[in-house]
Amino acid sequence: MSERPDARVSGGFVLLAAWFAACSGWRAALLVFTAAAVHEAGHLLVLRLFHAPVRAFRLGVFGAALTVDAGALTYGEELLAVLAGPLANLLAALAFAASGRTLAAGAHGVLCAFNLLPIRPLDGGRALFLFLSFCFGPTAAERGCRVAGTVFSLALLAAVVAVMAESGGSLWLLPAAAGAFSALAREALPEECKISRIFVK
Repeated sequence: MSERPDARVSGGFVLLAAWFAACSGWRAALLVFTAAAVHEAGHLLVLRLFHAPVRAFRLGVFGAALTVDAGALTYGEELLAVLAGPLANLLAALAFAASGRTLAAGAHGVLCAFNLLPIRPLDGGRALFLFLSFCFGPTAAERGCRVAGTVFSLALLAAVVAVMAESGGSLWLLPAAAGAFSALAREALPEECKISRIFVK
């Protein structure tokens, strides 16, 4: 009998969810949370197919994080597990678009595209690390991800600030700005602090 994962939801996430619902309405919040649930279900399905037990699940201000034992997956298996979340959103977006439900399609499409940015700990950043690790080794992968993460984090931060300025200060974009800043700070850490094969999304 498998153990239940250690699941935790931060108070910051609860406050952010309530804030988003208050600013954008419960319908928009429901669409976003449903897209996020489909995303995580994609990860979990592939992890289950590879018999990799999830040890911990964290839901915080900057998204969800799943953890499995180091070495439980090969590079290829972990890469598939990482990309399963965005793929689930992409398939849902196509299905909703085909049925004329453009808002739902948009929520899934945006979540898919955002998570594929090559910024850790987003799926795109994690996938890039795994691919480069397989091809060139973890040390070279770390260096490559550091460059890609810094460049794309700066671009994301600049884009978010520009949109906030243009819209007169859309406060709901603050988490995205904080996330981009956090990613920049993370890339400044020493390399030995970050090299890990534990699946974290």
